[in-house]
Amino acid sequence: MREKRSMLSGRRAILALPLLAALPARAQAPFPTRPVRIVVSFTAGGTTDIIARLVGAQLERRWGQPVVIDNRPGAGGNIGTAHVAQSPPDGYTLLVGSVGPLAVNASLYRNLPYDPRRDLAAITLLAGVPNVLIVRPDFPARDVAALVAEAKRRPGQLSYASTGAGTSSHLSGVMLDGMAGIETVHVPYRGAVALNDMLAGRVDFMFATIPSVIEQIRAGRFRAMAVSSTARSRSLPDVPTMVELGYPEFDASSWFGMVAPGRTPPEIVNRIADEVHAILRDPAIERQMVEQGADPVGNGPQAFAAFIDREINRWAAIVRASGATPE
Repeated sequence: MREKRSMLSGRRAILALPLLAALPARAQAPFPTRPVRIVVSFTAGGTTDIIARLVGAQLERRWGQPVVIDNRPGAGGNIGTAHVAQSPPDGYTLLVGSVGPLAVNASLYRNLPYDPRRDLAAITLLAGVPNVLIVRPDFPARDVAALVAEAKRRPGQLSYASTGAGTSSHLSGVMLDGMAGIETVHVPYRGAVALNDMLAGRVDFMFATIPSVIEQIRAGRFRAMAVSSTARSRSLPDVPTMVELGYPEFDASSWFGMVAPGRTPPEIVNRIADEVHAILRDPAIERQMVEQGADPVGNGPQAFAAFIDREINRWAAIVRASGATPE
């Protein structure tokens, strides 16, 4: 009797398999169900902040949830980045970061409070942004050759601003000194406030990200001499590259990407990446980004993680060769 009941139970289980297969898979848990915070590790008004606010506004519209921009500047972007690395890995705290805290600082700082590879989950590369070498309109040098000649005539007297030690604007200046054989003075600032002293004439030149200065260039408050990328910028097509001007190894472009705390579930990372890619593919958003000086990308979590790894290695070689320090 017991054997017969066992056979009947087994038969019922077999008959139930097609019914179970026909049931719909359990739907993914909704995300997000509450406000999302995007940390920016630099001050308001800089390129990182501009891109974060543009993407954040579009995510807010698509998600129907508030997306709050949280500026946490300091230590070359390390403070805000470390905060995200130590945040709960649930997708509700994200970072829009740049080449500095996500790649350069790994070799520039001895005791970095986070590991970009281990403590952060790559979501997507948002945009590539060249630096542009700018001076005031009344600066006597009209081009890069004249700037270099002036620096050689007055060694140690010309100064250049940056958005912080270890940022690409700092290392662009270091590269110019090394490749041109000149000596200039680095003046680091906390983010975009460097532009105020540029406008006031307290520093002589700067490698600035294009979105942070493109309106001032168009208005004639700054004069663009060259861009730091190997190809001309879509936003400033008439401005030559440093390569064109006789510096074949000069490549110090900035880039900006979105990451989450490490161990954030892949399904959440992929869902955010899909939303961001839809935003970057929107022709209106693409036009807006190019007009502001950024070239939208969108490459996905795996590709972005590999890109960060390559950039960490590339900038480590540049930092070693330049002798740059956080100061």
